[in-house]
Amino acid sequence: MVTTMSRQVGAHEMTFEAGKLAKLADGSVVVTYGQTQVLATCVRSKPREGIDFFPLTIDVEERMYAAGKIPGSFFRREGRPGETAILTARLIDRPLRPTFKEGFRDEVQVICTILSVDMANPYDIPAMNAAACAVGLAGLPFDGPVAAVRLGMIGGRWVVNPTFQELEDATFDIVVAGAKNAQAGVDILMIEGEAPEGTWPLLGGGGAVAPTEEVVAQGLEVAKAEIGQLVAFQEEFIRAHGVTPMEFTPSPLYGADIWDSLYANFAGKLEAAIVPDKQARDEAFDAVKEEAKLHLATVLGAAFEERDQEFSAAWKSLQKKVMRRRVIEQGVRLDGRGPKDIRRLSAEVGVVPRAHGSALFERGETQVLNITTLGMLRMTQLIDTLDPEDSKRYMHHYNFPPFSTGETGRVGSPRRREIGHGALAERALIPVVPTEEEFPYALRLVSDVLASNGSTSMASVCGSTLSLMDAGVPIKAPVAGIAMGMIADDGQFVTLTDILGAEDALGDMDFKVAGTSEFVTAIQLDMKVSGMPADVLAGALQQAKEARLQILEVMLAALPAPRDEVSSKAPRIITIQIPVDKIGEVIGPKGKKINEIIAMTGADINIEDDGTVFIGSREAEGTDEAARMIEEIANPRPVLVGETYEGIVVKTTTFGAFVNLVPGRDGLVHISKLGRGKRLSTVEEAVKEGDRLTVLVEDVDPQGKISLKPVGPEWEVPEGTQVEPAGERRERGGDRGRDRGPRGDRGDRHGRRFRDGGGARQDG
Repeated sequence: MVTTMSRQVGAHEMTFEAGKLAKLADGSVVVTYGQTQVLATCVRSKPREGIDFFPLTIDVEERMYAAGKIPGSFFRREGRPGETAILTARLIDRPLRPTFKEGFRDEVQVICTILSVDMANPYDIPAMNAAACAVGLAGLPFDGPVAAVRLGMIGGRWVVNPTFQELEDATFDIVVAGAKNAQAGVDILMIEGEAPEGTWPLLGGGGAVAPTEEVVAQGLEVAKAEIGQLVAFQEEFIRAHGVTPMEFTPSPLYGADIWDSLYANFAGKLEAAIVPDKQARDEAFDAVKEEAKLHLATVLGAAFEERDQEFSAAWKSLQKKVMRRRVIEQGVRLDGRGPKDIRRLSAEVGVVPRAHGSALFERGETQVLNITTLGMLRMTQLIDTLDPEDSKRYMHHYNFPPFSTGETGRVGSPRRREIGHGALAERALIPVVPTEEEFPYALRLVSDVLASNGSTSMASVCGSTLSLMDAGVPIKAPVAGIAMGMIADDGQFVTLTDILGAEDALGDMDFKVAGTSEFVTAIQLDMKVSGMPADVLAGALQQAKEARLQILEVMLAALPAPRDEVSSKAPRIITIQIPVDKIGEVIGPKGKKINEIIAMTGADINIEDDGTVFIGSREAEGTDEAARMIEEIANPRPVLVGETYEGIVVKTTTFGAFVNLVPGRDGLVHISKLGRGKRLSTVEEAVKEGDRLTVLVEDVDPQGKISLKPVGPEWEVPEGTQVEPAGERRERGGDRGRDRGPRGDRGDRHGRRFRDGGGARQDG
């Protein structure tokens, strides 16, 4: 049965179609928005034996044919997923995973194949809605449907599902996903938001609305209304397709006997083991855990080995209960802080000697080293994806080695989590990075996590700001980030500032907020519970701002403003503008002229189609000299008779030497003027290619040919030297030649004149 339904969402209809493609999948649907189209499939298989987690896999497959492209790789086929595909897969996973029923252990794979993109409507929103609908069509046990919408703050109002082109004028871009809640209407499960590149100029003039905490909170309410309609639409579509949900009765993760024994005998001991220091606390927890194992092994006997997984699940539940009760009842966290307290902060710049910019940022046990490297614009990253963006000038890479948590593990290519954290830190800084016109550099930032105990991505934001400033990058404003958490219990909601790793794992919310002192630049939220009131989320935003301002104070104490000049270790880059019709002259035939300039100055040169020239060099002299040479080619000054030039011999012939006066203008010194009164057999007896020569312009003929003579003490004729008259030389030359022509010129038997020594033809 083929089912097709459409609903207006924003400027376009969103169309769902099922029953036509991928019929053997448990659930499949094609979602079309504009001319962007995504096929989502969901397949379930039986659980693996002994598995104690939910194995959900989300894959996004970009097909280059979707944009009429041939892949740019060597093999001309799609390779590993690009960054956009990985980030979209994370967007789908984060709200979808917590909606599956507790205890469901079947293996589930959702694959979103991008069939078409119109380069106007991003494919992430259709993919998120398609994935959730495919799960619903598969009849799996989850609290769906889940729906998603994008909002853009454009012209002072929130626009639903804006296009790429509309987002160029947006001051905030936010993706929100949620599900239906019987009491609250819609529960927000996931938020991913950012102030797009180019935001700062919009805020500087034109009356654009800044993404303050209040404005973002208003946007979330708009998103909830749109999500509610999309959820209802998905429910209607799934019912119309005649789906029969599978029966599922969750099995308890552990028996009541194990829980009762653990809670009665070890809840108090576990709470007593809570101390502020993480390492000491972990050791104390491990000691209590080993004691609990021995106790249960005694009580259960041989059956304990078969119920080891039950013990692990029960122990995690006990930790969660003790930690949450301590916060709710006493207002005291694992490390002794109150809900709004921030751990000890530390910031330092100039940590790595040879780096262009470096900073070390610490928050409690979390420690991140950030390095800034500046390069020529040709070092921008080329992107081969289905997005309109084909290059990236500002790059942020995040590394999370196993030693950062005191463990051994895999080291190698970045995983999805590392790519996601790097992208979040990158988005937080993009709005304040100067434009290419203001700062003609490519920028690469690397965040190396050296120690981790909560929110390394936000520590990366703080370290990035400082290392950029240390490198002399004139950012518009410093940006700081903070991670918030929440404990929800029986209608009570306690928001936690600067969460620990354990509070992230055992809590109900992971909420990261980055921004300047004035507005939000990036936001990320993952909820694990339902029913959170809107005022609680708005309060969390304000609490995050208070923390952000405290962190900014510490950062600015380490470095109050960007350094006045770019690091001396970075290349010096300047920008000049030349007429478009002069680009060919600067480049020269087959690049000869530009390559000569590069070879002579050591500069790195990029010429844009609009005549913008970027010149970079490790040494300022090379940059300045290259700029001078290019300017003289593009805007040559006239060569005047009587002027003296310091030139370079660029070519020697049998009749003289060509000397470069200014880029693109050469003149000839005749061989007769190089002998200091004596006749030379070859020009090389006097000068060679590459020699510097001071010359005087004697004549410039109507065709622009320049006649030169060398000047300076070394070219003066020595006293007593007998200078041969030109006519006498011609006469002796004629003795060796053929018949004389009229007026003493040499000629062949037909009376034709030819060059004397290869020089210019003489008048008859």
